[in-house]
Amino acid sequence: MAARIVKVGIIGCGEVSQVIHIPNFQNLSDTFIVTYLCDVSAGALEHCKNKIVNPSLRTTKNAEELCQSQDVDVVFIASNDAYHVAHILLGLRYNKFVFCEKPMALSLKDAETVLEAEKSSSGRVMVGYMRRYAGAFLDAIKEIGGIGGISHATVRDILGPNSCFISQSGTFPKKFSDHSDNDAVELAKKTGEALEQALTVELGIPVNPTTANMWKHLTGLASHDLSAMRECLGTPHKVLGASICLETGPQFWSALFKYAGFAVCYESGWDEIPRFDASIEVFGNTKTVKICYDTPYVKGLPTTMVVRQLGPNGEYIESTVRKTYEDPFTLEMKELYEAVVDEKKIIKTTAADVMEDIKIFQMVMKTGYAQLL
Repeated sequence: MAARIVKVGIIGCGEVSQVIHIPNFQNLSDTFIVTYLCDVSAGALEHCKNKIVNPSLRTTKNAEELCQSQDVDVVFIASNDAYHVAHILLGLRYNKFVFCEKPMALSLKDAETVLEAEKSSSGRVMVGYMRRYAGAFLDAIKEIGGIGGISHATVRDILGPNSCFISQSGTFPKKFSDHSDNDAVELAKKTGEALEQALTVELGIPVNPTTANMWKHLTGLASHDLSAMRECLGTPHKVLGASICLETGPQFWSALFKYAGFAVCYESGWDEIPRFDASIEVFGNTKTVKICYDTPYVKGLPTTMVVRQLGPNGEYIESTVRKTYEDPFTLEMKELYEAVVDEKKIIKTTAADVMEDIKIFQMVMKTGYAQLL
């Protein structure tokens, strides 16, 4: 019996759609077909249209046109962060399954708005935390469960420029600036409103270039790390300390999370060295489990699990497990497909799940801002 082909409408034809999502959907053509594209740039629409094998593909600058189309089963959101909530609400209004790239929302209020809208819709929301779908990550959680008492953990995410990896990805993306002046003004307005709600209203922190940059880092790159940390270890009790360096040049931040009986040291940032150093390592008394990620922009680089442990005769045993060459984005899309065709399929990266991440971002933000005063 032939598999159902899920029809996807993509909102946002920028870098991540060009490098990751459109190639993935083309590779998964037995289960997905892209039927609609939406972007404010006519150039981006034309460029992406030429990469998709579908003579009936439609394009638009109007997100609502895409969301209400009968040719769309999944509203796939890869637009600017400031528009994520608005586009999710449109998809839910028309009872669509909505997949949204992280961050789903920039504030608790917006996340709660999504949750309420989902309750009155027959659609569902899945959020794009692809690292949590990696095979090695799922195996590592099982290993961590048998580690005994945890004594320490580290979360590390230090990257070189994305442009280095993207230029070697073989996808040849293009950037376009043919949006209207009104589009630029509207984006600035929505971004400002979202930051005002997230920082000033919810945390009592003024919005300025430094605090805005801090929050964008937490809800951007850091969201991958902290969401995966939470699935591995649960929600931390509090932040013992945080240091943030967001001046010009290299940008780094770190935090120390308090858990029951142990602490987690988190360090992240980026500079101009072309490398991808991302991992989660959990230490027990006789076993250490480490999840190692490589850049998602070069397809086929494996996520691995490294286990170091005390052997039965006192020997040191180290093993590296590469479960699959399938990248986390592909595995995530397979989960998306199952969730669309099976309404009873449990989604783990939900809107409610995201709210727990935002609470961690707030903990780090309050502690990090205090050290700037």
